[in-house]
Amino acid sequence: MSEHDDPYLWLEEVTADEAMAWVRERNAEAVAELTGSTRFAELRDEIRAVFDADDRIPYIRRRGEYLYNFWQTPANPRGLWRRTTLEQYRLAEPDWQLLLDVDELGKQEGENWVWDGAAVLRPDYRLALVNLSRGGADAAVVREFDLETREFVAGGFELPEAKSSLRWIDADRVYVGTDFGPGSMTSSGYPRIVKEWRRGTDLSEAVTVFEGKPEDVSVYATHDPTPGFERDFVGRSIDFYRSERFLRTESGDLVRIDVPDDAEMSVEREWLLITLRSAWTVGETTYPAGCLLACDFDAFIAGARDLEVLFEPDEHTSLSYHSWTKNHVILNALHDVQTRIEVLTPGPDGWQRTELAGVPAGALSEITDTDPDVSDEYFMNSSGYVEPATLRRGVVGGEPEILKQAPARFDAAGIEVRQHFATSADGTKIPYFVVGKPDPHTRPTLLSGYGGFEVSLTPSYLGHVGRAWLARGGTYVVANLRGGGEYGPGWHSQAVKANRHLVYEDFAAVAKDLIDRGITTPQRLGIQGGSNGGLLMGVMLTRYPELFGAIVCQVPLLDMRRYHELLAGASWMAEYGDPRKPGEWAFIEPFSPYQNVHKAAQYPPVLFATSTRDDRVHPGHARKMVAKMREQGHDVRYYENIEGGHGAAADNEQAAFKWALVFEFLWTKLS
Repeated sequence: MSEHDDPYLWLEEVTADEAMAWVRERNAEAVAELTGSTRFAELRDEIRAVFDADDRIPYIRRRGEYLYNFWQTPANPRGLWRRTTLEQYRLAEPDWQLLLDVDELGKQEGENWVWDGAAVLRPDYRLALVNLSRGGADAAVVREFDLETREFVAGGFELPEAKSSLRWIDADRVYVGTDFGPGSMTSSGYPRIVKEWRRGTDLSEAVTVFEGKPEDVSVYATHDPTPGFERDFVGRSIDFYRSERFLRTESGDLVRIDVPDDAEMSVEREWLLITLRSAWTVGETTYPAGCLLACDFDAFIAGARDLEVLFEPDEHTSLSYHSWTKNHVILNALHDVQTRIEVLTPGPDGWQRTELAGVPAGALSEITDTDPDVSDEYFMNSSGYVEPATLRRGVVGGEPEILKQAPARFDAAGIEVRQHFATSADGTKIPYFVVGKPDPHTRPTLLSGYGGFEVSLTPSYLGHVGRAWLARGGTYVVANLRGGGEYGPGWHSQAVKANRHLVYEDFAAVAKDLIDRGITTPQRLGIQGGSNGGLLMGVMLTRYPELFGAIVCQVPLLDMRRYHELLAGASWMAEYGDPRKPGEWAFIEPFSPYQNVHKAAQYPPVLFATSTRDDRVHPGHARKMVAKMREQGHDVRYYENIEGGHGAAADNEQAAFKWALVFEFLWTKLS
């Protein structure tokens, strides 16, 4: 099917009257089918209670002397931006200083504002650039905010709604990338030009410092204000995985930072750290993909290549990320999707390596925040599929203290976590976690996966899944597919473009393994995924329908013939391929769900869910798929939240309603 004979192209007109009338009809049908039962009301209320619980952990970010938190409650569904001190945070009921009430702001201005974060100017931490989104879209307005007066700055830095980048240089200058007019955005819909903008001047007077190409994903500019190591960087994201980076000198000259395009790099004080996505040969030495390398930054710019290996992966172990404190680097690795955390310390005799103290066994632990300008403090969150979260604060070299612990949200008695390995079609072992009661009774089972963009699915406590699924007797399964990052960049890179089929073969192998082990049956096996995981669901629907009893497909890509034309789609061609090229469409077409759904086929019942305000993955994907399946007579229903962005919910009430629809559908079809 070409776009010229696509009878449902009109559904891509996101807010057109005809399209929205169709959406409202489909929503009414889904609501009528799925919300009438006592169980739906119980699911909705229980999930909402998890999201709104007063005793959940208020996660924080340190900015100077304060710990900042964003908090949503039933009384404030759009949320409160607030802060407190460490001394207060240690108390059961901290004294929070309110900075911004997003609900009240929305009422005053007649807008459905959704919080989208804030960038606070170092090192004084008085001024912030606050991002507010209408209905949860990626596009946002930006406004300058004074943290002392707790008011927006009159005449301060401000941008209208766009997919913008606004970053501090100092109190009177910012780097700005936004929609400056025709030609200023890339084909992916992100800034192509970045400028330096001075306080008190009109945006039209901002001076261009860097330009990318129209086919780039985006450009950026940043300033590092670390005392004694002040530097400016600019760069262009060539595609989703490759970037060209430059040091911007005081005179405005650009000096290329000659690291591989597909590597990730960071600069902290005197150090350049490079994380390799593919092998890199320097002189006589070849460093494998997944390595973390360190070098003196100024020496590297001057041409030296004295690289030291801080981490090297093996068959079972990969580096997730690294975090700087003032004097150390904390490395967080995964060994068969289990946490390993260690501390590296540079010194005159090279880098010293020790384990981080106090990391709990059996849980997945993550470093959530550090303050590298000031101290060796870190915050660490630990949780598992049945272990509620614990937040610790530590200083490298000592034992961490427990700051907050979340209570259990569901009865986990008798529920076990097991890891199995399925064998994919090419013989690769694919790990997956099974959470549920270990008896041989084939229970309704929900299998989830993602398999893309080097994203790792790691164990975490999901209170809403626990209450709505596990506590009611269901089994929950998470598959760690290729395309993800669980075993480093090679686990991802072997399953892109022409090898995308490996992701789908991996997921099907996990489904078959669950059935072969007697954990479930096809009639009782449901699957769920969103975004790239929604594409995964679409492929399972059209290629492996006999394996499943129900499918939930959320904010999905489905029409891979036109995905590059829709919103941010062009930025993902490094992952999926370019459908404009016949050779690449040849390997995309067999897996494009919209082109491969047929009237004569037998499909399991399916629920599609998306958001009108998703400006990342176009809602037209799901709309068109549903329209086509309805015409063909298949068992399909559709729900589109009118707000919500790519998360498909703008507040906890909407999120609870969305998840209650999902679980009611699954219980109805799999019980």
